[in-house]
Amino acid sequence: MEQQTLIVVGAAIVSDGRVLGAQRAEPAALRGLWEFPGGKVDPGETPEEALVRECREELGAAIRVLDQIGADAPFPPSPDRRHTRPAVLRLLRAELVGGEPRALEHLSLRWLSGSELHTLPWLPADVPFLDPVAALLVPDSAALP
Repeated sequence: MEQQTLIVVGAAIVSDGRVLGAQRAEPAALRGLWEFPGGKVDPGETPEEALVRECREELGAAIRVLDQIGADAPFPPSPDRRHTRPAVLRLLRAELVGGEPRALEHLSLRWLSGSELHTLPWLPADVPFLDPVAALLVPDSAALP
């Protein structure tokens, strides 16, 4: 029997021409790396429902999912992971509809301009999305202080 692909959703939350980046706290091997907030889609959930739930749990904020950015990106194999089935990251553009994001499960959060995206150490699965996300953001010279 073929294993079903695990879908992990990430949120490209864009506000005032910047996107929210989240710095991992766990696991220790990934501590300090950056990601788009989100998590695994649970059985019976749509990717959009999962992302709304994950942002509420991780950020204490309500989002509205808008659309998908790019194609699903495969997760690089990770021998120390408990999950052995194939997995992909699906990035969804979203907007805040309630609350101010707080780092409830991350080391820190930052609103990033397009050029700042490339200055941080990102998780490998998130890297393919940096250029498409940067295209959605205002140029640094036009960014708000």
